[in-house]
Amino acid sequence: MQLETPALSGDDYRVLKEIGEAHKAIRAELCKRIVGQDEVVEQVLTAFFAGGHVLLLGVPGLAKTLLIRTLADVLGLNFSRIQFTPDLMPSDITGSDVLVGEGEDRQFQFIGGPIFANFVLADEINRTPPKTQSALLEAMEEHTVTAAGNTYELPNPYFVMATQNPIEQEGTYILPAAALDRFLFTVLVDYPTQVDELNMLFRTTAGKEETPRKLLDEAKVLRMLDVVRKVQLREDTLKYAVRLVRATRPEFSDSEQIKDMVDCGGSPRATQALIMGAKARAALEGRDEALPSDMRAIALPAMHHRVLTNFHAEADNITSRDIVRRLIKEVPRPSWDEPHIERKPRANILAKALHWLLGQPHKSAV
Repeated sequence: MQLETPALSGDDYRVLKEIGEAHKAIRAELCKRIVGQDEVVEQVLTAFFAGGHVLLLGVPGLAKTLLIRTLADVLGLNFSRIQFTPDLMPSDITGSDVLVGEGEDRQFQFIGGPIFANFVLADEINRTPPKTQSALLEAMEEHTVTAAGNTYELPNPYFVMATQNPIEQEGTYILPAAALDRFLFTVLVDYPTQVDELNMLFRTTAGKEETPRKLLDEAKVLRMLDVVRKVQLREDTLKYAVRLVRATRPEFSDSEQIKDMVDCGGSPRATQALIMGAKARAALEGRDEALPSDMRAIALPAMHHRVLTNFHAEADNITSRDIVRRLIKEVPRPSWDEPHIERKPRANILAKALHWLLGQPHKSAV
């Protein structure tokens, strides 16, 4: 099989360099409000630049809402927050037709709901019934909303970050597998370290809070997202992603543990999440090629919510995260990716751009 990956132009390489520089600048601006939580911030940024959505699992008060609001400010995109409650209706999210005008000029006009924004926070998504939860499915997958037989386009870029409290389950509704699968990453937000917590308390109760600067705008973000999809991927790396996901499926796995403890493994959407997450991670580091190491770095948030375990796993206190960690260690890597093999450093971005300008496109990746 020969992969036909879109070639990166000289302008693409310049944008790729800008992404790497913007990544550092965005992290610096986020640090003005968000103390610690480095891994969470990195995974959210990776998911956004991969063009996916994120589900954050964590108790209240860990700055989940502040994170997405600040990120929207820094990227220069509009933000909307939806508080999910048991009485929330689908039309409260998507919008509905409203009668406007007077006399003979009266007519129905669609008024979009809070879902029409670049950044949408679905706060405590598990507190609303499945009927209302499902109102997000079309929006997250197709970036459209259908109301009264008419389809409306959502803003681009479009990013949904949902939150869920994993502790308090009274009056909540479990997210179905179809809804979970729409999220590129599921990220666990833990308590901050003692040092980070002390720093955060000083900033919010005694110190002066800094205001993050706007670094980008919609046009620049869209250009960056387009280049991320062009990040190179070797055929061996693609096959590695397929092996990782297929290893989660009991019917294809050689592992007795998988066959005994897993009811359902990852779908092709899980493989897409690995690939796009790896491409975004490479781009954020200013690289033009996604490596197997990038996939291993994002495998947990990309896969664990797509591996459905059964009562055997629960009885042995084995979680889907434990299974994914084991597969990361056991699934065969490409021969050139073995830990003991020292790989030659790849040429830097500027050198590759120079090759392109001289009519000698870089050929180390398919």
